[in-house]
Amino acid sequence: MTTITKVTNYNELTQAIDNRAAHIAITRSFLALDSVTLPDGTLLEGIAQEDGSLPVLSFLADGVVLTTNNTVQNLNIAASAEHRAIFNTKTAEDLGKFHFSRLSLIGQFSFIMRAGSQSAQVTIDDLDIVYADARHYFEQPQKYGVNVLQGAFTAYNFNSNPDSVLNISIKNIRIGRANAPVAGSGLFVSGFGDEGGRTLIDVIETGDIYSNGKLPFGVANLITAGVFIVYGAHAKRVEHHGNIVTYGVNDMVLDTWGQVDEWVSHQDIISYSPSGVGFVNFGYVKNFVVKGAVKTYGLGARGYNQYDGTVDRIEFNDIATYGDGSVGVQISKKIGTLTVNGSITTQGGIGNSLVKGKNVLLPAIALSIKDGGEVDSITVKGNISTQGKDVTAYQVENGGKVHAISVGGRITAAGADAITVQDGAVTPIR
Repeated sequence: MTTITKVTNYNELTQAIDNRAAHIAITRSFLALDSVTLPDGTLLEGIAQEDGSLPVLSFLADGVVLTTNNTVQNLNIAASAEHRAIFNTKTAEDLGKFHFSRLSLIGQFSFIMRAGSQSAQVTIDDLDIVYADARHYFEQPQKYGVNVLQGAFTAYNFNSNPDSVLNISIKNIRIGRANAPVAGSGLFVSGFGDEGGRTLIDVIETGDIYSNGKLPFGVANLITAGVFIVYGAHAKRVEHHGNIVTYGVNDMVLDTWGQVDEWVSHQDIISYSPSGVGFVNFGYVKNFVVKGAVKTYGLGARGYNQYDGTVDRIEFNDIATYGDGSVGVQISKKIGTLTVNGSITTQGGIGNSLVKGKNVLLPAIALSIKDGGEVDSITVKGNISTQGKDVTAYQVENGGKVHAISVGGRITAAGADAITVQDGAVTPIR
């Protein structure tokens, strides 16, 4: 049976680490004067105090450093917000298994696998990141003319070796607070690139996520997201049980350059920012469902964009945008079936929006099929409607294809000089 080493202050904690204690239990809140590195195989946990509260382990900068086969549980860790609460630095061919449960953090959770490390397995259950600022870390995915900022939660296989694999499972994660979002992305999971080391995700289950990239207006080469499944990452299932909300410029709400088999949001997808897209897909998603509403309020903030890759089946309730240049649905590649159980509505006119790393002027079209876009079938059970001047409600450009479309309600364009339907393919509307 493993001996439990109980500690009540920083000196006792460092002594336990120096002695390579296998099981360290923190029983009182205290300040650590420097980051602490767990020995290989060590379990660090908190033990509830007399009033039932878990202790707070505080740091002036970075917090707990992982090595191999570590467990951290039942603890509040308060690092400096612009530093890392939990992170890894060690290189080993097999980093082993890591378990994290019942944790509340201030500061970033960062697990990055670098050259020399071929495998690791990370399991998370019940993680609350109250606040973190992840905008300044240099390891950033690059594609489509933009860099992606890391998240308050970051799991990243930064090893170019295609045989390297980071396996991860995430359940019950919450990030940020309403009107007090984390800075940078929220949840960020990535492989090395389209080629190279991979990150395989068994499951991601979230509660509420609130993020703000805090990018200046007009910046076109940086983006963030509430949830970003980046290239080289393949998730079997992603499920959101809370609202996903972004507040800043170029803050996507849900974004992927990777692959997701099943992606379901039970609550609302909300962007309050300029050029914030509710869901933007550059990867391959088999099945995507939003049971809540997609709502965007900022300039050029679109509802759903299919820029690259494809989706087999995608379903929404309502999509509503309120800003100028805020397209409801824009499809530029071939997809399978699109179903909207409610309506697609836009309120704005022509305005600036970020498109593949460039700021361009767009009209707030409700449903737009671009040249090169193709849809097997579209079903909108409610209305397709716009309010803005010089805006088309439903547009299929020359070179776009819609094989079948059914609209249960009305197609209307209420603004001056607006057009109801502009269909270069002349698809019958049922």
